[in-house]
Amino acid sequence: MKILEVTDMVMRFGGLTAVDKLNLSIDQGEILGLIGPNGAGKSTAFNCIAGVHPPSEGLIQFNGETINNQKPWNLCKKGLARTFQIVKPFATKSVLYNVMVGAFATTGNTSEAEEKALNVLKTLDFENRKDTKSSSLTIADRKRLEIARAIATEPKLLLLDEVMAGLRPAEVDEMVEIIQHLRQTGITIFVIEHIMRAIMALSDRIVVIHFGKKIAQGTPREVASNENVIKAYLGDEYGVS
Repeated sequence: MKILEVTDMVMRFGGLTAVDKLNLSIDQGEILGLIGPNGAGKSTAFNCIAGVHPPSEGLIQFNGETINNQKPWNLCKKGLARTFQIVKPFATKSVLYNVMVGAFATTGNTSEAEEKALNVLKTLDFENRKDTKSSSLTIADRKRLEIARAIATEPKLLLLDEVMAGLRPAEVDEMVEIIQHLRQTGITIFVIEHIMRAIMALSDRIVVIHFGKKIAQGTPREVASNENVIKAYLGDEYGVS
């Protein structure tokens, strides 16, 4: 079953076309990677899917429903959540408080929100930091908190936008394990990432975009050997002859 289908999606900002006729789909339970050089339009595509910007053209369907003009908070309640490249927790509040904010997407009861938040923290092996102020967390722990807050909304589809940026190699490996575990809990994952060894290890399939256009898709092995992908990242002189 397709949990997400994007058909001929276009996003223009004035005279700039940031996303150009993008087509992709994600099967329920899949991990789909989205890669491309800086400025390729990856985060803009995420923003369109998550309701930040309604696309200029095209169709976005989530669980069979057209969601083009729906707001992020409504999509969140329907099971579509995302993280952001720049992590901005409520700095003066505890880890538990921050995760409870996510839980309030599905409940108005404080005790229930706290219980849900604690369960999420246990799942991410982060319960021992529940009373820590978010401002004192390391970058790796802030990334984990960002995921915890998103998971607390009980998503069916989770969009992860460069959650491994700035992490050390050992922290990247740990984050890969966390994401793989989330998939095992039934969450479908759509991930943008620049760390190639991570995205290759995680993804069932990968879509590559360049200047807003899809230039390749396939398994990690297929994408890694694709001439168009090599040219996009390294230049024409590195193309396979």
